Amino acid sequence: MDLTGAVWRKSSRSDNGGSACVEVAKNLPGVVAVRDSKDRDGGTLAFSPGAWRAFLGLVKRD
Repeated sequence: MDLTGAVWRKSSRSDNGGSACVEVAKNLPGVVAVRDSKDRDGGTLAFSPGAWRAFLGLVKRD
């Protein structure tokens, strides 16, 4: 997956000054990328935009 041009966003609810969180890039065509802010080169998860919206809906509901 080519992440060139990804704009990463960290949650405003990060703990420990923002060092213990995930980062999300939603500006890529057809994919939402997620990575660990402490290990940015450790791997990236990729979701379809629909799957990401469904996940967020469940997280917000619970």
